[in-house]
Amino acid sequence: MASRLVTISTALIVAGMILLPVTAVLWRGGGFGSLGPADWAALRFTLTQAAVSALFSVVLAIPVARALARRRFWGRDALIALMGAPFILPVIVAILGLLAVFGGRGLINQALAPLGVPRLDIYGFHGVILAHVFFNLPLAVRLLLQGWLAIPAERFRLAASLNAPVWRVLEWPMLKQLVPGAFAVIFVICLGSFAVALTLGGGPRSTTLELAIYQAFRFDFDLGKAATLAIVQLCLGLVAGGIALRFAAKDGMGAGLDRRVARWDGHSIAARLGDVMWIVLAASFLLVPLLAVAVAGAPGLGDMPSLVWSAAGRSLILALGAMLLTLALALPLLSRAGEAAALLGISVSGLVLGTGAFLLLQPIIRPADVALPVTMIVNALMALPFVLRILRPGLDSARQDFGHLGAALGLTGWHLWRVVYLPRLRRPLGFAAGLTAALSMGDLGVIMLFADGESSTLPLQIYRLMGSYQMEAARGAAVLLLGLSLGLFWLFDKGGRSGAEA
Repeated sequence: MASRLVTISTALIVAGMILLPVTAVLWRGGGFGSLGPADWAALRFTLTQAAVSALFSVVLAIPVARALARRRFWGRDALIALMGAPFILPVIVAILGLLAVFGGRGLINQALAPLGVPRLDIYGFHGVILAHVFFNLPLAVRLLLQGWLAIPAERFRLAASLNAPVWRVLEWPMLKQLVPGAFAVIFVICLGSFAVALTLGGGPRSTTLELAIYQAFRFDFDLGKAATLAIVQLCLGLVAGGIALRFAAKDGMGAGLDRRVARWDGHSIAARLGDVMWIVLAASFLLVPLLAVAVAGAPGLGDMPSLVWSAAGRSLILALGAMLLTLALALPLLSRAGEAAALLGISVSGLVLGTGAFLLLQPIIRPADVALPVTMIVNALMALPFVLRILRPGLDSARQDFGHLGAALGLTGWHLWRVVYLPRLRRPLGFAAGLTAALSMGDLGVIMLFADGESSTLPLQIYRLMGSYQMEAARGAAVLLLGLSLGLFWLFDKGGRSGAEA
């Protein structure tokens, strides 16, 4: 009974933290008549860039996922694991990496200059698309690769015995099931584009809704207009999220005997060369920008201004605080009802929540004074659905295996959790803690609405260094941010795995 009360109380707290800012946004909205041509242009650009980004990400992921499914080579597992790295990569670091490769003084322009080829310009619509593909191509590859690996070996054996083309009878039906869902998920992610449009948009014609919300705050201080734009963003997120959920549940390709798949269809020289080409291109696209940031930024680590180090300290406090808050909220919500409460925020962007929080707090307190706590809470709410998805399967299994034994021994409440459940959740807890800390460490969103010069985080400080053309210091700070983000993820994930093995 006590645990149920804790679950209900926590669910109400989470729902309140989501619904109160949303209500403030709805209340303050000035009506769609207050939106001008530039605002509707931002809506069109938001939809267009999200659709094009999702299309390119999914289309390019198909040959890469197929190549990874057909080939076995040294380092394959590490490369597939790398496909998850952009999910925890700080956006501002990735943007600096893309600038180092595709920017005006980037590697590609330096290589093309002697040939007299016109310089590439990364800013604008194509720059936004490039950055989104960089972040979402790995996600699309992982989603589609799972579809290929889920096709039973017996299906391939049957196709071989009938001399049937694998693409037509097996791969195309699988892709028809998975591609719409992958497209919808990436489309939803790209709708919330803020940091990418902020740094690579290149002007008013490449403004997204979230960037328009920020501009209404920072440059016009038109809170009514910002609230109205946030309502439009909220509606987009809800509709797109519903569509993504609609395409998420698809039937599989049937069960098999878990035999190793024999892919005779990839033995030709053309197939091998094609697969190698796609794997090398994908790996280069992901790795070269990160290596470029590391190489260019390492010399600047010793020359960074003191503001960078204080901002790094605030980012660490933010990351650890968001991680602890997320776990504190997640553990009582590890049930179907609790997860439903957390899913309230799955289609609400962090900037919409930040807008609502600003509207609530601005009349009673100076927003900069609560920049870190508000950013911490919003990051926790954004991470909560993912953390619950990570933890629930392990808890359900532990309850099924040991719940009755614990009850027979008289273990209840905290004692049951300490003795039975938590030891079996150490591995997913470590992964969830590392994921939340890394994502919060690199966040460049809500903090932009609240922070002043004394409360900036490391990603915000890097953006300011870029804006003042201190690129060497910015690259050095990016290396620091990358190391801290990956270090936090490794530290907590390793701690969870070590505890589980012990």
